[in-house]
Amino acid sequence: MSSDITLSAGVRANLLSLQNTAQLMQTTQNRLATGKKVNSALDNPLNFFSSASLGARASDLSSLLDSMSNGIQTIQAANNGITAVTSLVQQLQATVSQARSDASAGTVTPGAATTLSAATNSSNATNNKLTFHVANGVAVDINVDPGTTAATMTGTTTAALGAAAGGVINISSADLNGGAAVAVTLANNDTLAQAVTKINTALGVNAPVQASLDGSNQLVLTSTSGNNITIADASGNAAGTTAGLGMTSGSSSTNGIVGTPLTVDQMVAAINSHASLASQVKASKVGGFLSLQSLTTSTIAVDGLTASAVTGVATDVMTLAAGSGGGLSTVRQSLLNQFNNLRSQIDKATGDSSYNGVNLLNGDTLRLNFNENGTSSIDVQTKDAAGNSFAINSTNLSINTATSSEFADNAQLDTLSATLTTSLTTLRTQASALGSSLSVVQTRQDFTKAMINTLQTGADGLVLADTNQEGANLLALQTRQSLSTTALSLSAQADQAVLSLFQ
Repeated sequence: MSSDITLSAGVRANLLSLQNTAQLMQTTQNRLATGKKVNSALDNPLNFFSSASLGARASDLSSLLDSMSNGIQTIQAANNGITAVTSLVQQLQATVSQARSDASAGTVTPGAATTLSAATNSSNATNNKLTFHVANGVAVDINVDPGTTAATMTGTTTAALGAAAGGVINISSADLNGGAAVAVTLANNDTLAQAVTKINTALGVNAPVQASLDGSNQLVLTSTSGNNITIADASGNAAGTTAGLGMTSGSSSTNGIVGTPLTVDQMVAAINSHASLASQVKASKVGGFLSLQSLTTSTIAVDGLTASAVTGVATDVMTLAAGSGGGLSTVRQSLLNQFNNLRSQIDKATGDSSYNGVNLLNGDTLRLNFNENGTSSIDVQTKDAAGNSFAINSTNLSINTATSSEFADNAQLDTLSATLTTSLTTLRTQASALGSSLSVVQTRQDFTKAMINTLQTGADGLVLADTNQEGANLLALQTRQSLSTTALSLSAQADQAVLSLFQ
């Protein structure tokens, strides 16, 4: 409803100006009170909703920081556990070293000798080794048939080959041409050099069997793999005067025999000179036959033996009787007790390395998200070399409860010390992996903090007011209001001049 009061144009203009000033003062005072220039979508829809979106993402990332902080503590707890286990293993190693250096340990009397009833060595290029299973599952191979790799066609040293039926020789070897014979046709009056060329062409450049001439101008076939080489004519007879080689009277061929089994003396030397069998097994020659003894207080299984012969066949197994120990000294008995007590602490330390219900040393998986939608994350877990979950405990570290026989036997103590060294390497590898994961999480934590700050700064930049500017605005508006009030008063005085006419 419009007012029935009539105002002059000057008064109305000054009144409107005063009203506008009052409205601007109200807006400025609101900005100063809230610190924001955009308090609702009505003030600036684009800035308001953009700021709200940035603020919401900053809030989501802030909630991830707590998870990252817990994750860092979980990894550090696991690292504390690895540090404790490493210290325990080092103490175990020191205990073994002390026991090894104890000179008062009892002497091991070798076990009863196992003597073969014959000097036969029937091993060949396929079944060619003895396998000794010594302490802690260690297997040591001894090659008892190293084999030769050549089949030689002996005869005259004439330059030309004579005529024969078909002039064909068939060359066979286990790894040549899938086991099938390779046929080579030699012509009458081929030189030996031409024969070598034709044979190698038929066999192929990269074939495991190749032909050559030796220093006596004899044709030699050599197998790079050591497999038997068989040479026959087209009728399957041993290659000789009928194979197209034209050999003169007295000629012969070495046919299908590759490999010379070791003699008893050679086997004795090979076994006794092997570093891994020192203080484990003793070999000797008794009555011309191979004889073996265990030098430890444990039985030793040997693959490739029967009661009468060396066969090289893995399924032929004999056992060497254990020796007898001289008993544990007081020092070694005490160190044995210490070893087992320390070992029991390994599993206790790993079991106590959990944080917030997660124990990485038990193979648990810790998953940490690095962004608000979960597309960036990391899974922290102790793993073996194959990438499978790996719980750190005495069993997986191959640290078993020590026995009296182990601490009475210097060789077994050496093996135990090597096992502990391997365990330390495993622990250091796991610690390095955890350290790498921790570094990643800490880096992402710092990145997330910086990102939150950037988002909040951007959100505030869209809606926050400049208090200095708004203060200056308020002062200017107050001045304008005072001037407007004065102007309104002057306009009203002009209207009041009419009253003087009625006096």
